[in-house]
Amino acid sequence: MKQSNNHESHSQNEVEPRKEVTKKKFVMPHIYVILVTMLLVAFVATLIVPSGQFAREKGPTGADILIPGTFEVTQKVYLSISDLVFSVPTGLIQAAEIFFGILMIGGMFAVFEKTGIVELGISKLANLFSKRGILIIPFLMIPLALLTAFTGAVELVLVYVPVLIPLMLKLGYDRITGAALALISTIAGFTIALTAPATIGIAQNLVGVELYSGMGFRSILLAVTLIIGIVFLWRYAVKVKKNPEQSLVYGESHIDDEFKMNFTEVAKATTRQRFASIVLLIGIIIMIYGLINWGWYFKELAGLYVVLGIFVGLIVGLKTDTIANAFIDGFKNIILGASVVGLARAISVILNEGQILDTIVYGLGQVVTMLPHSVTPIIMMVVQAVLNFVIPSSSGQAIISMPIMGGLADIAGITRQTAVLAYQIGDGFSHIFYPTSGYFMATLALAKISYNKWLKFILPLMIIWYSVGAIFLVIAQLMNW
Repeated sequence: MKQSNNHESHSQNEVEPRKEVTKKKFVMPHIYVILVTMLLVAFVATLIVPSGQFAREKGPTGADILIPGTFEVTQKVYLSISDLVFSVPTGLIQAAEIFFGILMIGGMFAVFEKTGIVELGISKLANLFSKRGILIIPFLMIPLALLTAFTGAVELVLVYVPVLIPLMLKLGYDRITGAALALISTIAGFTIALTAPATIGIAQNLVGVELYSGMGFRSILLAVTLIIGIVFLWRYAVKVKKNPEQSLVYGESHIDDEFKMNFTEVAKATTRQRFASIVLLIGIIIMIYGLINWGWYFKELAGLYVVLGIFVGLIVGLKTDTIANAFIDGFKNIILGASVVGLARAISVILNEGQILDTIVYGLGQVVTMLPHSVTPIIMMVVQAVLNFVIPSSSGQAIISMPIMGGLADIAGITRQTAVLAYQIGDGFSHIFYPTSGYFMATLALAKISYNKWLKFILPLMIIWYSVGAIFLVIAQLMNW
C-alpha cells in the first residue's frame, strides 16, 4: 500500500504544472517622480541639517561670492509645507529664461522641418556617408566638441538632436546613436572647455588665475576625452548596425517612425531654400559671436530663435499661420524637457530657503581637508560632482564653490589651476548623467529615450571618463601645473 501511495504521489507531482516565478523588472520612475522625490528629500534635509551661512562679497564678475573661513551656524530655519508647495512655481519662475529658451528651440526647429531645410541637409549627409556611414561619428563629433569647448554653448545639443536622429536612422543606426553623438561630443567640449566664459572663465576669475590660461594641458585632455567618446559610440553603433536587436531602444519602431523622413535621393534645394540656408548660417554666426562677446544666455538666444524661425519660414514661402502652428507643435514636443528645468530648480530653492546649501558646501570642504594631500585633486573632483547634483548650474556652482576650493588648494599645496580643472571635470561630465541637468533631460525628452535606458548606455563611459580625469588631475599636481 505504501508503495502504491508513493507511486500515486509521485505521479501527481509529475503532472502538477510548475509554477513559474516571474521576476518583476525594475522600471525607472517618470522624471517628474524622480525630481519630486528629490524635492521631498531636500525638504526633509532642511529639518535635520543645521542652517548656516558664509559671509559674501562682490566678486570680479559682480556676483556675490563666498568668503572662505567665514562659515557660521545660524538660527535654525524651519520651512513650512506651503514653502515646499510654492517652491515648484518659484523654481519655474527662476528658471523662466531657460524654460522659454528651450521652448523656442523646439518651435524654431519645427518651422525648419516645415521648410524642408532639415530634410535637405540630412539627405545630403546620408548620401555622402551612405557607403562609409560609420565615419560620420568622428566627422561630426570633432567640430561639435570644439565649438562647445570655445563657446560653452552646450545647450546647442537641443538644436543638433532633431537633425542627427533622422540621419542616424537613415544610415541604419538607432536613436541612442543620434542623441549620444550630440551629447557625448558637446559634453566633452563643455567639460574640458578651452575658452567657455560661463564655466572656466568664471572659475579662473574667482580664484585669481589668468583668464583661459593652461589651454595647452586642457587641449591634450580634451583630445583624449573626445577620442574615448568617439571609440565608445563607434563600438555601439557598429554593434547596432550588425544586429538591430542589440539596440537599447529595439522594439520602439513606432517612435522611430516619428523621426524618419521620406527621402530616397539627394533633394535639390530651391532658390528660396538656398537663401534661407544662408540666413540660417548668418544666424548661427551671430549666435556664436553673441555667446562669446556679448555674454548671451537663454533670453537672448530665445529671441534669436524666434526671429530665425519666422524669417526662415517666410523666406521659404510658408504662410504665417503655418509658421504659427509649427511653433505650437514644437512647443508641444519640448514642453516636458522645458518644465523639468523649473522642477529641478525647485530643489535649489528649498535648500536656499532652508539655509542649508552653505552648510552642505562647508561639509564637503571639510571632507577635502581631512584626506591626504596626494588625493586632494581627485577628492575635489568628486566633491564638485556631488555638488552639481544640488546646483545644476555650472556658473552658479563655480560662484559658490571656487572661492572655497581655491582656499583649499592653497592649504593642500596644489595649484589653483588644478583646482579649476577639478571643478571642470567634476561638474562637466555629470551633466550627461544627472536628472537635475535641464538641457540633458530636455535632450532625452526630445529624442524620446527613457532615462533608465540612457543610464544603461552611458554608465561605462562615465566610469572611463572620470578615471581619465582623475589621472590627469594627479599628473597636473605632480607637474605643479
